Amino acid sequence: MKKIIIGLGSCGIASGGIKVKETLQSLARESTQDITLSETGCMGMCYKEPMNEITDDAGNRTIYGGVNEKTAKEIFESHVIRNTPLADYVVLAYGPGSQPAGGSEASFIFRQTRIVLERCGNIDPESIDDALRTDAYKGLEKAVKTMTPQQVIEEVLKSGLKGRGGAGFPTGMKWKFAAGNNASQKYMICNADEGDPGAFMDRSILEGDPHSVIEGLITGGYAIGASEGYIYARAEYPVAIRRLKIAIQQAEERGFLGDNIMGAGLKFHLHIKEGAGAFVCGEETALIESIEGHRGMPRIRPPFPAASGLFGKPSNINNVETLANIGWIMRNGADAFAKYGTEQSKGTKVFALAGKVKKGGLVEIPIGMTVQEVVFDIGGGTSSGKAFKAVQMGGPSGGCIPAEKMDTVIDYAALAQTGAIMGSGGMVVMDEDNCMVDIARYFLNFTQSESCGKCTFCKIGTKRMLEILERITKGEGVDGDIEKLESLAHQIKGNALCGLGQTAPNPVLTTIRYFRDEYVAHIKDKKCPPRQCKALITFDVAAEKCKGCTLCAKKCPVNAIRGKVKEAHTIEQGKCTKCGICKAVCKFDAILVD
Repeated sequence: MKKIIIGLGSCGIASGGIKVKETLQSLARESTQDITLSETGCMGMCYKEPMNEITDDAGNRTIYGGVNEKTAKEIFESHVIRNTPLADYVVLAYGPGSQPAGGSEASFIFRQTRIVLERCGNIDPESIDDALRTDAYKGLEKAVKTMTPQQVIEEVLKSGLKGRGGAGFPTGMKWKFAAGNNASQKYMICNADEGDPGAFMDRSILEGDPHSVIEGLITGGYAIGASEGYIYARAEYPVAIRRLKIAIQQAEERGFLGDNIMGAGLKFHLHIKEGAGAFVCGEETALIESIEGHRGMPRIRPPFPAASGLFGKPSNINNVETLANIGWIMRNGADAFAKYGTEQSKGTKVFALAGKVKKGGLVEIPIGMTVQEVVFDIGGGTSSGKAFKAVQMGGPSGGCIPAEKMDTVIDYAALAQTGAIMGSGGMVVMDEDNCMVDIARYFLNFTQSESCGKCTFCKIGTKRMLEILERITKGEGVDGDIEKLESLAHQIKGNALCGLGQTAPNPVLTTIRYFRDEYVAHIKDKKCPPRQCKALITFDVAAEKCKGCTLCAKKCPVNAIRGKVKEAHTIEQGKCTKCGICKAVCKFDAILVD
């Protein structure tokens, strides 16, 4: 018997995975061989989707990438029917017992340490039997049957696990605070409101291994004395929500959720709250307000949620990745987890590699790797082949780390020294063509539009900063603008009500810190060195290079290019919208940008 597994995380679906699935289903129905088909989530290699895996009786696993309907047929005929793998399409190969056996993308996967992602891409997320075969709920069983709630908290404290949502607060300490508040009702909440541009860690975990998050919630509920739980997930994650609902139902049917979990008398019920996609609802008190049915706006603290949270009851909020670590820690022990990482930051961290990176996707690394290792050794460097310039870490709340600091160790303290933060794990790669002033404008525009408007420093302060950045990118910057940006940034950081406002200036401060010369060029010289800000550049034709092929004229959306066949063309500057299409299509490098 052969087993075919089709990758159908959101990235696989978006890349055409459904058509690949339908093709393989049709071929399997027509075949006389004993073949089973199932689905899985994303295993991290988003850049190679759609993917599918073939497993034989001996346990050899062969994973194919970049599969389409045509190659799916070729793979089926050669590998499934004739037992001959197609080496050209193999991205990963495992021998019996999941021993690494090569493949074109071996360096991407085999350099990682997968704890949170251990089941993602390896199980059917809609099958609790698959999850149980890979030790799901074993950590919960150990906790409720052999440990007291206090011992569970001590184990999490000993592991050194810090919150993976961005703040990096010790998880065990957070649980201890909630456990210390007596109340007839407590709540355990999962923050799955992932809103950072370029971030998709939580979505992929929920799509690929929902039971790990459910197990973490139940274990936390046992530890703090909570009998009710909520998963707050944004409605833009339909695949994740659908699989969560299936997993919750399956967990209830198997006795992992309900009124007498594992016969131990533990009571825990779990609910899903779909959010409308407001970035501010990633802040825990705004999230609580939203669950209660109110507008998502941060509360003034104290009291903190551990004392008065959801419906005024003691509550604990952890993000998806934090909770997905709990079952592994309970199962393998705190010491096994703490052997990974650095002295101050234990364990692993999942990152979403996005932007101009060759191998975009999810990676899970032991904390302590350098930015260089992640971007180049695992991510393959820039997708453009041009010089690496910076990486934005921590999303809109983070900062830009320049090329000269690529040896920075990835842990909470080291990243903070650069002006960036670990954040939830977004890592957006930029090359020499990126304008850092425009990058700062982009992220500040995002946080400004997502401000809830409750406090003046965030609502008005970020608006003033954005206006200055927009002027600078239009060539209207004046002396003193950089200093004004810095002054506003520090005032907002020191006085905003919640984490969104307090961290919103970070992209501006780090780009000024490391790329001040670009700000100066925009303001004093009215030039954009990377030639990205439209108001500061012009497109022209190099007459000596132009062959008069007319391709640029045909593609110009505003008919701004004139010229006869086989004669040099010209661009009417008054009509040119600086869209860049002419440069993109020119085969003779005849379009000049200045």
